Amino acid sequence: MDTAPSALPSTSTPAQDARNRRKGATAAALASAVEWYDYFVFGIAAALVLGDLYFPAGSPSAGVLASFATFAVGFLARPFGGVIAGHLGDKRGRKPMLVLALTLMGVATTGIGLLPTYETIGMAAPVLLVTLRVMQGIAVGAQWGGAMLLATEYAPEGKRGIYGSFVQLGVPIGVVTANSVFLLAGAFTSESAFAAWGWRLPFLVGLLVLVLAWYIHKHVEETPEFRAAERALAEKEKKEKEERGQATEQGADKEAGKEAGKGKGGVGARNSPLRTILRGHLGTVFLAGGSFAVNTATFYILITGVLDYTTRELDMNRGAVLTVSLCVSLTQLVLIPASAALSDRIGRIRIYGLGAAGIALWAVPMFLLIDTGSLLWLAVGTFVASCFLSIMYGPQAALFAELFTPEMRYTGASLGYQIAAVLGGGLAPFVMVLLLETTGTSMSVAAYIIGLAVIALGSIKVLADRARSR
Repeated sequence: MDTAPSALPSTSTPAQDARNRRKGATAAALASAVEWYDYFVFGIAAALVLGDLYFPAGSPSAGVLASFATFAVGFLARPFGGVIAGHLGDKRGRKPMLVLALTLMGVATTGIGLLPTYETIGMAAPVLLVTLRVMQGIAVGAQWGGAMLLATEYAPEGKRGIYGSFVQLGVPIGVVTANSVFLLAGAFTSESAFAAWGWRLPFLVGLLVLVLAWYIHKHVEETPEFRAAERALAEKEKKEKEERGQATEQGADKEAGKEAGKGKGGVGARNSPLRTILRGHLGTVFLAGGSFAVNTATFYILITGVLDYTTRELDMNRGAVLTVSLCVSLTQLVLIPASAALSDRIGRIRIYGLGAAGIALWAVPMFLLIDTGSLLWLAVGTFVASCFLSIMYGPQAALFAELFTPEMRYTGASLGYQIAAVLGGGLAPFVMVLLLETTGTSMSVAAYIIGLAVIALGSIKVLADRARSR
């Protein structure tokens, strides 16, 4: 499925085009990696320490639920970031919104690393924690669309999938880096020191995001597709004004008024990408979100829910479980670009659907293996699940970009992605703890994943039918 050209004619030299392409793809990948790192350190901390430090009342389960609820708040904020940055990104450019998102994430993550605990400032601590988590959610909601479009809109013809996968690689890189930093912090501190201050160190790394934001602002150009769309819309607007002027000169005041109204409608669509999406493309947005919710839900169950479940319920070693998560994430660095490259050859929908079907089929076996309490079977179960996630995640950036035209692409793709993040990722660890507490069996979590997979497969089928009809 490739409904839009990957590249547009350029007035620059081939060498300049290649240099700009490499610079844009590298900046997009780095932006995604550091942004997701900042976002994931909160999830790991939520599973390990935040419940005791910021929500100390009640049972251990209640503290974890409160911590995961704060984790979910970030996901609820993500659509707002996607809407705001999407609207402005379709009007003003991809790069400015990406820079703004990185800056906001750097400030929020560093703030969490410096935040006093409940014991020190009382109720102000969880309130401020939630506020900073909301800022993280807005930032990552704004970031994904900007980074994805910076990569895919620079892509040469026929390579949108592989270029989009550079941004997707930010997720496993972020997970690997976040897990590694937590492992190092735990290795060089005692249990008491880690709980007191060691957990803060991964958050303070967030300062590096501000350096990357400055680099992109100074050294990366706007995407060629956005510049071309801006020129085309400006020419259209100029032509409409000229036509209205000619009609007025001929004395056709009434007809000129009608044409002016039409012209304003076109310009209004240009000035309000969100209105265009809501009026004519909302169904596509929800189909995109429905198709991806199972991926993001399963992913966050693996990196946060399973971490809590194995350490708290199965009494497995925290460092060993983090190491397994790190190693599994490393395999995604190969699988994500491989599946994206394959989608450039045989189609996005086919690869994307294969991943969703695999997640559905593996949900039950995965939890049966995890429940053994064996590190080996934990690694096997999560590795196979990670393979299916990677198969689905690789082509997703290019697929979502191709669902919308350039003038509304940032808004539409971001909304679809962030709807999936709310329905899937944000609630998944919270739902997992609730299901385990109420049912006493991990099979209920497997059923939750299967239900989301069925929704995904239905959404993918509708998107495929629409693509064939076009």
